[in-house]
Order: sequence, then C-alpha cells, then structure tokens
Amino acid sequence: MATLEDKILGEKLHNYCSSSEGSDNEDLGGEKRGNSAGIETPKVLPDVNKWEGASTNTGPKGVIEDWRKFKQLENEKRAESEKERIELAKKLTMTVQTALDEEKEKSALEDPELAELYNDEFLLKYQKHRIQEMLHQTNLQKKFGNLYFLRDTQEFLNAVDKEEKTVTVVIHIYEEHVEACRTMNQCLKQLSKIYNSVKFCAISASQVGVSRAFKVEGVPALLVYKAGNIIGNFVKLSNEIGNQFEIEDVQGYLVEHGLLEDKSLKPALIRSSNPDDSEDSD
Repeated sequence: MATLEDKILGEKLHNYCSSSEGSDNEDLGGEKRGNSAGIETPKVLPDVNKWEGASTNTGPKGVIEDWRKFKQLENEKRAESEKERIELAKKLTMTVQTALDEEKEKSALEDPELAELYNDEFLLKYQKHRIQEMLHQTNLQKKFGNLYFLRDTQEFLNAVDKEEKTVTVVIHIYEEHVEACRTMNQCLKQLSKIYNSVKFCAISASQVGVSRAFKVEGVPALLVYKAGNIIGNFVKLSNEIGNQFEIEDVQGYLVEHGLLEDKSLKPALIRSSNPDDSEDSD
C-alpha cells in the first residue's frame, strides 16, 4: 500500500499511468504481456530536473523548482528593462528642450513676427505696459491725501453716507487735551499721504455729542466705514498700541485688521512704476 509520503513526493511508480489500454497489460488468461523474450518492458519516467515551461512534478519539489526558474526569468527581464530605461534617460538628457524653446523654434518657422512674442525683453516690456495701464486705472480713483477735520455731526454723516462706495473712510474721535489723540492726528496726516485713496477724518468728541465717560475712557477712537457701513470700531486705541506710538504702529495695526493695504506685499516692479510709492520710500 502507498504511504502518505509516496503520494506527496510523487516519485513512486504507482503515480504514473501507462498510456496503453488495460487490455494491453493483461492477456486473456489474466497474465501480464511481455516481449517476445518474455521480459517485461520497463516504463520510462519523466526527468524531474528538465524544465519544459510547465511543471513535470506535481509535488513540492517540482513546485519549488518551477518558482525558482520563474523568479530567475523575471529578474532577468527586470534588469533588461532597467537598462533600457537608463539608456533612454541618458539620450533624453542630451537632447531635451524646454517647452518655451520648442515654441520659439516652432513659431520662428511658422511666423517670424509671432516668434518675437517669446522674446524675454518683449515680455518684460509688455508686462510693464500692462502694469502702467492698471496703475492708470487706479489713479483715476478719487484722491484725498489729507486729514479732514469735521466741525459737527452733519459733516460726520456726510463724510460717511455721501462718499463713494469704494472709498474707505477712517474717522478719528479725539479730545484735544489728550496727548495720545494729538499723536494720532499727526500719524493720520502722514498716513493720508501714503494712502491717498483713503479718506482720513477727525472730529472732536465734544462736537459728536458722545457721553462724558466716552470722552474720558474712549479716546482716541478710530471708526472705519465703507459704503456707509462700519467695518472697524477701535475704542481707546492707546490700550492696544500704547501711548507712545508712531505712524508705523498705527499703520501696522490697521493693516493687521485688513483695513489698509499692506504696502510691503506689493511687487517691486509695481512699486517702481508707481510715483506715489517712490515718494513714500523717501
């Protein structure tokens, strides 16, 4: 009887079947047929070490051998593919061109005038020209460039409600005897030169008609309006920036709250094209 090991290894004779029919194995009397000399012909077993593209042994030994040969072929194929990739990369490195260079050559062949558009000097000039056009449109905006002192509540309302909707209006409520208020007025005068499209105003707390407590505890106060709506309300601003502040402190505070443009973020090319900015740098 075959053992379990015989079945797993698949190397015993009983695992291989003859290709002849059963009638060839036995004669009519039930005896085995032989050759003319009466000697039984031996069966030929397959060579388990020969690779023919498919497993010749269904046991673990055959499977392992098949896997080894498969991995060997796979590694050889991968190495060849990597070699071809390296050669292609070297070739492209020597002949590569930027997309702009290709467009220049193509344009030069199709239309010489169009090729001039890809010239770096031309592009720079065109860029400056467009910036000048945009600055011109900006210069058409309403300009102020000064600190306006309002005399009563009606002028206060007119400064807010009757101004163009695109204009930012900054109103300082102050008391003359308060040092921080006097410093704030000086800072706003300088800021009005830098931000000449912003309307800076100032009005005495007594003229506005605010409470006595506000006159003592609320000033200096900055109210910021746009399109008739208040967008910033800063009471007792000296508590935030101190009593000994300068123009940079006020500017930085309003920029931080998004009420003034950050001039430092403007590209150098635009600053050099804007005469107002050149004056500011002085």
